[in-house]
Amino acid sequence: MKRLILSAALLPLMACATVQADPALESRAVHAAVNPILADGVDYTTDPAPIVADGKFYVLTGRDMAEDGVNDFIMPEWQMLATGDPKSGEWTHYPHFIRPENVFTWATPARAYAAQIVQGPDKRYYFYAPVMQEGSTNKDGFAIGVGVSDSPLGPWVDAHPAGPVVSQSYPVANDIQNIDPTVLVDDDGRVFLYWGTFGRLKGVELERDMVTFKGQPVDVKSLTGFFEAPWIFKRKGTYYMAYAGNKAGPESECTEAVYYACIAYGTASSPLGPWTYRGVMLEPVSSTTSHPGIVEFKGKWYIAYHNADAVGGGHFRRSVAVDEVLWDDSVSPARIKTVVQTRNLPPPVPARNIAAAARVTASNAPVPVQYWLRALNDGKVRMAPLPPDMWATWTPDNPKQQWAQYNWDQPVVLNGARIQFWGDQPAGSGVGVAPPKAWHLEYWTGSAWSAIAAEYPTADGFNSVSFAPVTTKCLRAVFDASTDGKTFAAVAAQEWEALTPEATVVTPVKGMASKECS
Repeated sequence: MKRLILSAALLPLMACATVQADPALESRAVHAAVNPILADGVDYTTDPAPIVADGKFYVLTGRDMAEDGVNDFIMPEWQMLATGDPKSGEWTHYPHFIRPENVFTWATPARAYAAQIVQGPDKRYYFYAPVMQEGSTNKDGFAIGVGVSDSPLGPWVDAHPAGPVVSQSYPVANDIQNIDPTVLVDDDGRVFLYWGTFGRLKGVELERDMVTFKGQPVDVKSLTGFFEAPWIFKRKGTYYMAYAGNKAGPESECTEAVYYACIAYGTASSPLGPWTYRGVMLEPVSSTTSHPGIVEFKGKWYIAYHNADAVGGGHFRRSVAVDEVLWDDSVSPARIKTVVQTRNLPPPVPARNIAAAARVTASNAPVPVQYWLRALNDGKVRMAPLPPDMWATWTPDNPKQQWAQYNWDQPVVLNGARIQFWGDQPAGSGVGVAPPKAWHLEYWTGSAWSAIAAEYPTADGFNSVSFAPVTTKCLRAVFDASTDGKTFAAVAAQEWEALTPEATVVTPVKGMASKECS
């Protein structure tokens, strides 16, 4: 494959130029008082990549277009957001910024994954985009292309029209999925590219042409829990690598459920490492995926990331948020303080359901990392849930009975409950996950568990139970497993509500239930 090297004559210096938008770009003004920036559910934004240019703060984003209940990444194009001050709430939105097929003739249309724009040593702007290579014979067809423009707002042309600059077969063979590129142009003009996903991270120095490998790629294996979404940047002589991590477990500082991700980070004294893990800077967001982009703007540092907080949002309908990054310079290298997520949450309203105020545990705790125990009382029921959207008990050898339990810090009065089961097998199955054969509630009297007399349905949707009021600090739901007479199925539930006679405003709590009621 022949490379195209852009000559100096084709690369005019733009250091003093004013950024001009592609006149063909559609734009609109947006006021966003709180996160996410686009919150009305009309345009979903994802995989943010901020860049500072010409005194403005830009965020390149993807576009999520999955229908509600579709668990797939439907991402046909990139969008752009721009502001003179991220804290002002005043943004310009370019909803149809770039489509892969309009820049890369070799790309399959409508596959626009996480990309980044950087300014090169020649002062032009370079757009690193993972797209699907049309007609690829590689095992995985994702490849990275590079566009070039005199402005971060385009128009864009392919900087290497001969094809991708990274694929499984070019310029050197690899066996990873080639997505999530991140690029650093260092103070001395040297250029470094990182990319990778599914726990694999590669880095390489590029020539000043921004497309040619300079040496062989390195494999990074020292960043604890690395999963995807790397982002490299530099501050005060130290190199930082932020990334989506998914080292999961009940004692993990990152995430309880493996499908969710925190944003962790590491540091290095040189751009190709070695990298040292430093900790978590952003806790898991409301979407299973997480994706960071971190830049300095007018003396402050900001992180752009996505969540599921917009109207109609979900794991495949994500929206970009921006928050400030604060530093602890009393240590070396400087520590990134945990980012405070400012979220667009509706004000609390009185409700009978007080489950969110309880701490939760279960008979199968610690719960397998593909599930999430606190999904039971997070207030969310999805049309097509993923494993972390539920509590489940699946094992290769399921027991006859399981239970889940709520503990409140103070006694509460309860007179009802609702539970939504989930299953991939019908009732009466002895394998997989099926609605329970039967279930019942018990409350803690202070010295023993007492069964609550009621009718307990096991239908699809919410199963509602009403009973005479009880006062307790602990409520337990006990499930008799579905069985075919030989083996037992697992049980799963998306949501379990505990209802009081009168509506009240609930303050959610976190943490596992204590052993007080046992």
